[in-house]
Amino acid sequence: MFENFWGNPRIGAALDDMIQRRRVAQTLLLAGSEGLGKATLARRFAARLLGRPEKIELDDLSLPANLEIVAGRERWPADKRNKDPLLFASHPDFVTFAPDGPLRQISIEQMRLLKERAPFKPSRGQWRVFLVDHVDRANEQAANSLLKTLEEPPPHLVLILTAENAYDLLPTIRSRALPFHFSPLGDQEMQAFAAARGLDQPERRIALAEGSPGLAVSLDLEVYDRRRAAMLSLVQAASGIAPFGAWLRHSETIGRAKNDKLELYLKVLYMLLRDVLLLREGGGEIRNRDLRQPLGQVAGQVSPAWLRKAVQKTDELADLLRRNIQKTIALDSLILELRTVASWAR
Repeated sequence: MFENFWGNPRIGAALDDMIQRRRVAQTLLLAGSEGLGKATLARRFAARLLGRPEKIELDDLSLPANLEIVAGRERWPADKRNKDPLLFASHPDFVTFAPDGPLRQISIEQMRLLKERAPFKPSRGQWRVFLVDHVDRANEQAANSLLKTLEEPPPHLVLILTAENAYDLLPTIRSRALPFHFSPLGDQEMQAFAAARGLDQPERRIALAEGSPGLAVSLDLEVYDRRRAAMLSLVQAASGIAPFGAWLRHSETIGRAKNDKLELYLKVLYMLLRDVLLLREGGGEIRNRDLRQPLGQVAGQVSPAWLRKAVQKTDELADLLRRNIQKTIALDSLILELRTVASWAR
């Protein structure tokens, strides 16, 4: 139904049915984990409505040129970004609003620009399509500005919102959108995808991607292994099986890598904690299979209370990401708190 799109066939069928019946919902909410193809399907859907798919695909945020634009804007002062809100519009009737700045947020200036452009008629055909990618990264002001457009969208406008967690959005936004939840792909689907793309180290990529084709493609295994080594050292120090000093060299390296975001380390940490839980409780296959022995040592050392605390503190750090906290101070503090829990358990 949608060319070169993998997984979630029911969602594809529902969107195809809208087009076939000429009854297109004006606001769609595509929710699910990173890399499941939400923005990809949004572009494919828009191409069916608008034509000229080769133009729409130029808005793909994973393209090197677009990645360079987004990364370059991180170095801009805030007032410069505010005067020139980020958008991509290679097709005259398709506009993508993407997270911007060092904290990768959807800004109020972007949503004001969306509101200004919403009344513009299509250059040809019946529709204009606006994609707000990662709308869950909109701050309160930006979300309220978007809500004004959602309340009374012009008849020619289709708004597609993507989010990792729909419940991070204002209830008033959710209530005005037709929701679709994307599920991870199964192993057979992932194996077929990896074979079709000719991915290197497919088994390892499939294990680490957790059903996400986008992550399987984009994963830089060398960079991942470097981050994983740091987070493994953190988990070992936090559980008490390694001295705090063993972590310090990783802490210093992370502190020097200014472009290596804390968010990327936390994603690896979540995966390691999941593997520790599975090894401790004896259920399911771990993702980092080559680390079974050192993760097994951690699993044999920690208590359920330690694991709950580890996840809770990691969640708290994730919630603070938009405040631009210091990476090394935050991770050092996490280790020290968890070492206290580990000592209580013993």
